[in-house]
Formats: sequence, structure tokens, C-alpha cells
Amino acid sequence: MKFKLVPEAPEELDFVMDAQRAVPLVPGTEDDCCARLMDRLGFQSRDVARTWLTFLRALELAEETRSGFARLRRDPNRDELAESFRSRVYGVSTVLSVLDEHGPLRKRAVFEKFREEIPTWERHKDPSRVEEVWRERVGNVLDWAVLLGLAEQSDGDYRRA
Repeated sequence: MKFKLVPEAPEELDFVMDAQRAVPLVPGTEDDCCARLMDRLGFQSRDVARTWLTFLRALELAEETRSGFARLRRDPNRDELAESFRSRVYGVSTVLSVLDEHGPLRKRAVFEKFREEIPTWERHKDPSRVEEVWRERVGNVLDWAVLLGLAEQSDGDYRRA
């Protein structure tokens, strides 16, 4: 399963560990987990907290059980997080391939090369916003790739690390 939700990348990787610690060890409902993320990390909306909860699952730092969401007892290093990101988040491998083949590129140029990868059902779900949503998502993927050491950014251009 590939996850699509990608929050804005934080300034420091330590923030990811803070987010992981905000998820309870004992499974809780999505509402409870989102409330904890909002309270402990200062997220302004439930949507941001839900995106982070989903992303933590993608990074294999949290899981969804029959009883709710729970933190996994795992202290991964940057390389392990990068591998989870690359293999479990939709579009990451495509974005990295674009950088391999065409980099360095600006975010907009990466999106233009990624555009055909937008799932068909998402194009029909909200045609008026699909490009805006995916342009932001590709930008977030690029910023996470930099944070996780998969790419580099200099003067607005992204290239593979």
C-alpha cells in the first residue's frame, strides 16, 4: 500500500520523532490521536494532524490497528526513514527518477514531469483543484527528499543527492 498524504517538511528531523511520541502507545481513535498531535505539536487544524498521522504510518512510526492508531516502538535512523519514504509514499520514486534524469529542476518543472502520474480517480474527484493539490504534494515530496538526504536543494533547484 502506498500513502499519498505528505505534510510540509519540518526544519529538523527531530520534529518527526516528536510527532511519533505524540501518538499513544495504547491504540486510540483517530480523533484522540489528532487531538494529541494538535496539543503537543501545535498543529492548527485536525486536517494537518490527520495528514501527519497518516504520514507517520507511511514512515512505519505508527500503525492502524482494530482498536485505533498506535505508536510503533521504533527509533529509526535517517536512512531507514528515507527507505520507508521511498517505498511507501506514492510518487516519491517518480519524483526521484525525474531528478535523476532531468535535474536540477525547480518544483514547478518537477511537477510538470510528474503530472501524468496523478491517479485518474483523483483527477475526477475534484478537477478544479487537482493540480493545486498535487503541485503542493510534489513540493512537499521534494522537501522531504531533501530532509531525508535523498535530494539536495540549492537556489530553488532540486537535484538527486
